[in-house]
Amino acid sequence: MPASRVLPTEEAADLLKLVRDLATKELLPRAAQDEATETFPRDVFTLLGRSGLLGLPYSEEYGGGGQPYEVYLQVLEEIASVWSSVGVGVSVHALSCFGLVEHGTDEQKRAWLPDMLGGELLGAYCLSEAHAGSDPAAMKTTARRDGDSYVLNGAKAWTTHGGNADFYKVMARTPGDSGDRSRSISCFLIPADTAGFTADPPEKKMGLTGSSTTTMRLDDVRIPAERLLGNEGDGLKIALAGLDSGRLGIAAVATGLAQGALDQAVAYAKTRETFGKKIIDHQGLAFVLADMEAAIQSARAMVLHAARLKDRGLPFSREASIAKMVATDNAMKVTTDAVQVLGGYGYTRDFPVERYMREAKVMQIFEGTNQIQRMVISRALAKDNNGTIKESN
Repeated sequence: MPASRVLPTEEAADLLKLVRDLATKELLPRAAQDEATETFPRDVFTLLGRSGLLGLPYSEEYGGGGQPYEVYLQVLEEIASVWSSVGVGVSVHALSCFGLVEHGTDEQKRAWLPDMLGGELLGAYCLSEAHAGSDPAAMKTTARRDGDSYVLNGAKAWTTHGGNADFYKVMARTPGDSGDRSRSISCFLIPADTAGFTADPPEKKMGLTGSSTTTMRLDDVRIPAERLLGNEGDGLKIALAGLDSGRLGIAAVATGLAQGALDQAVAYAKTRETFGKKIIDHQGLAFVLADMEAAIQSARAMVLHAARLKDRGLPFSREASIAKMVATDNAMKVTTDAVQVLGGYGYTRDFPVERYMREAKVMQIFEGTNQIQRMVISRALAKDNNGTIKESN
């Protein structure tokens, strides 16, 4: 049963109907096969881009959809309810555009944003390294100024869309404040076809097998200095600001994944009979389904609360961490319960719930592990002693 939604405008309601229809007709019929064969669905992202769905939260001035996050995240949820790899991919693409949107010059925006937001170009985001995941300030990839260019060397791990993206937002270390690691990281926008910029074979993963995840290697990658976003030393600030929005994207994807699992479980429970009645009529199992529904509704409410704060220009970092933590932990529980509802069939690949369960696990890990989210939340609590009420003007 599709989620019931309260949307801010009639235009938003029409958009969600369009997305739901597209997801049902175009994504659902091929999701299981592409995941089983570990096929990256590049044509799907082209379709979504040409449908205006890859740049939804950004300004129409440069080709975006001009939608508030409250709407954009519900679009992500609808996509992820049938195909999480694609939902994650849309979120990652939006994150890869963030540095240019927020810190690019007018000239940079005019040159690159229309194709990025219009979906002709698919983006990727390079922050993590093999030894620097939760601690990005420990990165070792370097960018050295050489005349009118920068030369980059190093390796960036866990890159979603690696080897398939058309452009990459890359964080690298530039000469800076030797006493503060965070002030010597800069942000660059690098085209995929740049010489010396290569992708390792994709990781063999537990889930999200339709999404390529690779290590990107930079071997004397030379790019024009105009490819620097913001100033030297702004990179970590850009990265962390983008992660707040990225965490909301993953929270929405996790909520959609959980909704898809619940829909499968309810449909099965309404047809499977034991002891002379449908299993949904057995109180023990019905209560499991009720808990699943409550978990999803709670996650959705937190995601939308954080989104509305962002849309009003209010601080939302703590709420983004709460939304990411709650939604992904709940998705892990809901998908596990969905497998239990289907019993032995849930453990087979004849039904999608086993795939949903495998896909849910990584959502507790990327965009900051849920242990990192708890650290962010607890630090915010330690700083905020006033109990203030947030208001918009």
